[in-house]
Amino acid sequence: MQALQVHAGARARQRLREAGLRPSDVRVVAGAAGGPKGLVLNPLDQLLFGHWLAASPQSVHLVGASIGAWRLACATMDDPEAALERLAHDYIHQQYDAVPGRGSLAAQMSAIFSARLNEHFAGREAQVLGHPRYRLHVFTSLGRGLLKREGRLRTPLGYLGAFTTNLVSRKAMGGWLERVIFSDPREPLPFHLHDYRTHQVPLDAQNLSPAVLASCSIPFLLAAVHDIPGGPRGAYWDGGITDYHLHLDYASMADGLVLYPHFQRHLVPGWLDKALKHRHRASERLSNVVVLAPNPEWVKTLPNAKLPDRSDFKAYGSDHAARMQAWRSALVQSRQLADEFAELAQRPSIEAMPLS
Repeated sequence: MQALQVHAGARARQRLREAGLRPSDVRVVAGAAGGPKGLVLNPLDQLLFGHWLAASPQSVHLVGASIGAWRLACATMDDPEAALERLAHDYIHQQYDAVPGRGSLAAQMSAIFSARLNEHFAGREAQVLGHPRYRLHVFTSLGRGLLKREGRLRTPLGYLGAFTTNLVSRKAMGGWLERVIFSDPREPLPFHLHDYRTHQVPLDAQNLSPAVLASCSIPFLLAAVHDIPGGPRGAYWDGGITDYHLHLDYASMADGLVLYPHFQRHLVPGWLDKALKHRHRASERLSNVVVLAPNPEWVKTLPNAKLPDRSDFKAYGSDHAARMQAWRSALVQSRQLADEFAELAQRPSIEAMPLS
C-alpha cells in the first residue's frame, strides 16, 4: 500500500494478525474534528458505509465531533454514499463573505451552515434516528461559568481561562467546558466516559440538526448554539474543543474493535491540546483501536503537498475557484485510500503498525 497506513493498539494488532479485519469485528466507528482535513476520508467513508459494513449484522456505534459528526450522520442515511458525496460537494463549495448590516461574520456563517444542515437532514431525521444497525452519538462542548452564554467579552475571557486551566490538567478544563453527547437512546455507548466531565442527552428529531450544528461551531468563527432542546441550558460549541480526536476509553468495551478512519495517526485529546505534544501519545485506552490514516509521503502528492485545511481560506483569499479546485483534486486523489482499503480487507492477516 502506498496511500493508506494501518496503525493499531496491542489487542487490535493481535486480532488483525490472526484474522485480518472483518466487518463483524467493528463495534464502534469514530469520526474526528478537523474541518477540511476530513475531505480526504470521503471516498473511504463511502466504501465503508455504502458496502463494507453493510455485510455485518451487529449494531455499530458512530461517535463523532465537528465534521466527524456530520460525516457519521450522513452515514446513517438510506443512501449513505449519496449523502456523503453531497457532504463533500457542499463542504468544498462553501464560501463566506460578510454582508454589511446582517450581523457579525460568525452569525452569518452560522446561519448559512445551519441552512445547509437543514437541507441535508430536515424531514429525514427518521433515517438517522431509526437506522436498524447504526447508533449515532454527536459530541458537543457546553460552556460553564463565563462560557455559559456567548458574549463579546465573556467568550474570549472564558476561553482564556479554559486554555490556561488546560495547561495544568485536561480534567480541570471541565470547570469551563463539559462534554455533552447527544446519543441514540436505543443503546448506551459500549465504553466508559469517566475521563472528563460528561452529560448525555437522548438524540431526537428536535435536537439532531442543532446538535450537529453545535458540534461544528468553532469558537470565534461560528456563533454558539444556545439551549439545544433536551440538553442543559447554555452555549454549545464545537465538539472538538473537548474531544478533538476522541481519545476515549475504548479499551473498556467488552468486545469488538474500534475502526477509526483518520487523517493522521495521532489522536489528540482536545483542541486545546494541539500544541501539547506530550498529550498526543497513545494510551492503553486505545488498545482495541484500528486507525486508517493516509501515508505522510502520499499526502505530499496532494495539492500544496498537504491535506486541505482551514488555512486555505486565508491562503486563497477571494479566489474561491482556485481553493475549490485544489480541494476537488485532493478528493479525487483520495480515492486511492478507498481502493487500498478494499484490497486490505481481503487479507486473511494484517500486520499493523503500533499506535504511538
